Amino acid sequence: MEIELFGFEFGKKKTEKQDRQQKTLQSFTAPEVYDGTVTVEAGGFFGTALDYAASMRDESASVVQYRNMSVYPEIDNAVDEIVNASIVLGTDRKPLKIDLSSLPVSDVIKNKIYKEFENTLHLIDFNNKAYEIFRRWYIDSKIYYNVVIDKDLPTEGIKELIPVDPLKIKKIRKIKKEMERVEGQSISLIKEIEEYYLYTNTDKESYMMTGPGGLNLSVDSIIYVPSGIIDLNTKRVLGYLHKAIRPLNMLRQLEDALLVYRIARAPERRVFYVDVGQLPKQKAEQYMRDMMSRFRNRVIYNQATGEVRDERNHLSVLEDYWLPRREGSRGTEISTLPGGQAMSQIEDVDYFRKKLYNALNVPISRLTSESTGFNMGRSVEITREEVKFYKFIDRIRHHFSKLFLDILRVQLLLKGVVTEDDWREIRGDIKFIFNTDNYFWDLKESEILAERLKMLSFVDPYIGKYFSTEYVRKHVLRQTENDFKEMDKQMEVDRARMQQEQLALMAQQQAQMTQEQNQEKAQ
Repeated sequence: MEIELFGFEFGKKKTEKQDRQQKTLQSFTAPEVYDGTVTVEAGGFFGTALDYAASMRDESASVVQYRNMSVYPEIDNAVDEIVNASIVLGTDRKPLKIDLSSLPVSDVIKNKIYKEFENTLHLIDFNNKAYEIFRRWYIDSKIYYNVVIDKDLPTEGIKELIPVDPLKIKKIRKIKKEMERVEGQSISLIKEIEEYYLYTNTDKESYMMTGPGGLNLSVDSIIYVPSGIIDLNTKRVLGYLHKAIRPLNMLRQLEDALLVYRIARAPERRVFYVDVGQLPKQKAEQYMRDMMSRFRNRVIYNQATGEVRDERNHLSVLEDYWLPRREGSRGTEISTLPGGQAMSQIEDVDYFRKKLYNALNVPISRLTSESTGFNMGRSVEITREEVKFYKFIDRIRHHFSKLFLDILRVQLLLKGVVTEDDWREIRGDIKFIFNTDNYFWDLKESEILAERLKMLSFVDPYIGKYFSTEYVRKHVLRQTENDFKEMDKQMEVDRARMQQEQLALMAQQQAQMTQEQNQEKAQ
């Protein structure tokens, strides 16, 4: 086992055989990684240089945009709904538990893993800050933690996990190639793949400011968990809020346009048709201005102080319309121009709001006040949107649980509980169980079991005549081979216990009969 943290290496070194095997296993292309890593290729006849700072700026701009979106009321309500459904505190105030029932190791190793998992939760204070941590990961689309250990005593495990701002760190992968002759052809083969994290902090007010080149950190010194959504064209990590950008912008523009229309069309306006007779154009305009000034000025007399004050109402003149009329037409007239007539029609706003909710994967009934509430009847009465929402929650929980898997790996390797090879074999059997506060899956499983038992009661009279026991267990009860073995063991234990209970009951009855016979003989 070899681990490098901040350039500090401990554990066994690679043997010459492993180095030779690594050199022989060469390829012309590197395996794809879908975690937002920036790949830099160099070597061969031409060296390739990539400005990964531009990629960092693009992803940083996306993270900033996601954060700005999260303060919008509709987005904030949807994110709260998702986080509340994902993080549920149980009666023991622990939102997450680990399941090692399928792990093929001894109970001693399991107990150590359970203990280190509790230490892992304590390091990030997950039992108290689960909501904040999950919300930050969901909005930013990624989360980073810096692993701090004691270099003198690495076997004591992780001392501290420090969160790192995603705007300042990026994972880099350098691929070094060399040209070689293979079967008479020149092929660029991969010689070395180097991965590290680049930390850049140019903030002058920060206590740890780096240069433009940044600070290189080893892979094991950083815990990195992306959202799991990758743009295959740019290989960038996308957030769960990314597809809501366009509906949100359209909703904002429509709400602004509706507000401007309502303000501009809300008041009623007066229309003044002023008779100017046969006055020339200039005198007619002057007459119009005099009339406007007369209505604009309003003399106010204060009886308490005896003050005469001239109030000017500019707004009324701006809202009114003044139109001249020549002689021969109707005289001076004042009419009223009605305000906007379509003030209550906001179908377009409702349409884009529903589109925004659909982009956030949240059922509309959860976010609108017109909904009648959640129906806790049969599971068949639960809407399709709710079922889809539950599956979405399970999917993002699965991606988020990688955080604890990576932290647990570093902790177990540091303390020598498992080796790197052992970890690769057992990591697939480690499961994380999140608490839940909805009864949908319980209702669904109970109804499925009830229907199977109902079908079993119909088939039971024909077992041994038309159906075999194995067929019924496999196709009616849908039991797997592991279920067969487990159920057979449990039924064997039940039969043995029932036999013991029957023997004990028979012995008790026999003793009671003997006691009664002895009493009769004594009489």
